[in-house]
Amino acid sequence: MQAQAITIAPFLDKVSQYILNPLIKLLFAIAFLVFVFGIFQFIRSETSDKARTKGKDKILYGLIGMLVMFSAYGIIHAIVATIPGLRPATGYLTF
Repeated sequence: MQAQAITIAPFLDKVSQYILNPLIKLLFAIAFLVFVFGIFQFIRSETSDKARTKGKDKILYGLIGMLVMFSAYGIIHAIVATIPGLRPATGYLTF
């Protein structure tokens, strides 16, 4: 009877594929919607400086959110690529 080695790689692969990637997609979509809403708010309020400032802020927050999500995707991809036993070619974001 041989002892089987227990690895964490299949668990991390499932977590990445079924939890992290959909979560990153959702948060990226929310950041994109905030960005687009900020653009519409900025364009729509051409005379009100206060509303234009709010629009600029939403544009900035949306851009920061998208940057954070791209960074999170890159970090996850780098971690998965360095752990032996994980499938780096499948289960990742597809845009």
